Amino acid sequence: AKRDAYVARLNGIYTRNLDNAGVTHVEGLARFVAPREVEVAGARYSADHVLIAVGGRPATPPIPGAEHCISSDGFFDLKAQPEKALVVGAGYIAVELAGILQALGSSVSLAVRGAGVLRHGFDPLVQEIINAEIPRSGTQLLTNTQVVAVEKDAASGKLTARLASGERLTSLDCVLMAIGRTPVTAELGLEATGVQLDGKGRVVVDEKQETGVSGLYCLGDASTSGFELTPVAIAAGRRLADRIFGGAADAKFEYANIATVVFSHPTIGTIGLTEPQAREAYGDANVKAYKSVFKPMHFALCEEEAKKPMAMKLVCAGEEERVVGLHVIGIAADEMLQGFAVAVKMGATKADFDHACAIHPTAAEEFVTMGPWGAKPDGQGGIVPTPVPKGR
Repeated sequence: AKRDAYVARLNGIYTRNLDNAGVTHVEGLARFVAPREVEVAGARYSADHVLIAVGGRPATPPIPGAEHCISSDGFFDLKAQPEKALVVGAGYIAVELAGILQALGSSVSLAVRGAGVLRHGFDPLVQEIINAEIPRSGTQLLTNTQVVAVEKDAASGKLTARLASGERLTSLDCVLMAIGRTPVTAELGLEATGVQLDGKGRVVVDEKQETGVSGLYCLGDASTSGFELTPVAIAAGRRLADRIFGGAADAKFEYANIATVVFSHPTIGTIGLTEPQAREAYGDANVKAYKSVFKPMHFALCEEEAKKPMAMKLVCAGEEERVVGLHVIGIAADEMLQGFAVAVKMGATKADFDHACAIHPTAAEEFVTMGPWGAKPDGQGGIVPTPVPKGR
């Protein structure tokens, strides 16, 4: 009840904000009848500028028994905690929801197609630790497999999931599919607009969210911008509004060095290039990675099995050792990342980090005390001091 009330409260806040801003709220499915004209419930609306921001919906696999499964949407409709659950997927949502269920006391299995979770876009150090910590925390991690069918027992309501390996997971209360999202564009009548769609049904846009059709824009999950994150869509929308209505002719969102967090157990924070990406972009000789792996003081008085790992990495490029990637997994990673993201966006170097005074005792101080502190390798087995940053 508290969950439902909280969601209803959030919806109410957004509705009131729209009302207070003088926005007319029209509810219904909009279909384009012309490039800048839509029809909703028999009424037509047109404007000089039209933005497509319909987002996406959870994808459902084409397998027998898919109707017995729920998605991330269905997770918020659960009326009781499942005693035994199977989560399918290797991305943000699968990892987060599996972690929530496990932390609440459910018996959880997490099935992934590949060798582990978060296989794309995350630094190997982070991947190694999260894929070790998930099973250590009590979740059964099933790798290199897929669910090929789900059956429901009519008498008990329990589910059975059959895997590609032939293994059967029985007595399940919940099978949650988190295998990706599909843009909600198929029913919009986009053929009347002239916009282009990619193979996944996303509207093709440029770096300014423009579709190539005058006055028609698209952002968020329904576009080819490439980052399915709510704050990214909000920021892109703000820049678009600045350009169209605020007189900022060149305003656009910068799709580089976007900080993002996975609310896994432990939490992951990342911005910029992974170490392999940096080496590919700059060459091995021009990249240096600094890392620290430890158990944070937060767990100092805990039993060893209760201690969660922490790991941090700075990926630096060029003679000046500019920080092009920053990665952290561990307690409060989400909170510490936002501040470091500003530094990375500003082009901070390893020397800038070294010359920031550490806050002790914190886990975040590791980022500004990584050895060699105040120095860098000289390429001959020694180190040379780095100069104090100027103009910072």
